[in-house]
Amino acid sequence: MRAALDQAEAAAASGEVPIGAVVVKDGRVLAAAHNSPRARHDPTAHAEILAIRAAAQALGNERLDGCELWVTLEPCAMCAGAMVHARLARLYYAAPDPKGGAVEHGSRIFAQAECLHRPDIYSGIGEEPAATLLRDFFAARR
Repeated sequence: MRAALDQAEAAAASGEVPIGAVVVKDGRVLAAAHNSPRARHDPTAHAEILAIRAAAQALGNERLDGCELWVTLEPCAMCAGAMVHARLARLYYAAPDPKGGAVEHGSRIFAQAECLHRPDIYSGIGEEPAATLLRDFFAARR
């Protein structure tokens, strides 16, 4: 989770919402990314999407079998959907997102009967530093 938090800090430093993600396979980081929709002028440039894309390129395969996604905030519906199609084995996320999350809140993508694939989910790892980054980022903008 430390690598994802480092990415979140980089996002904050560049004026983006501080969310970071890494894809890991067999203990090795395949890809790391942070939110950058503003810089890229791309509403889909969430940390998870960018990390999934980079990991797929690194593996030369759209399926990320056996991979883990570590992210600092509960993924939204778009990112959860991408995780389903990538067939990620495990999701580790730090802070819950009652407003925009779609894993344990909102639409609960993986709990839907129609869901094609369900990763193992582990939440709360690194929650406090991730939540503090987000709170501080938004407090400075209000």
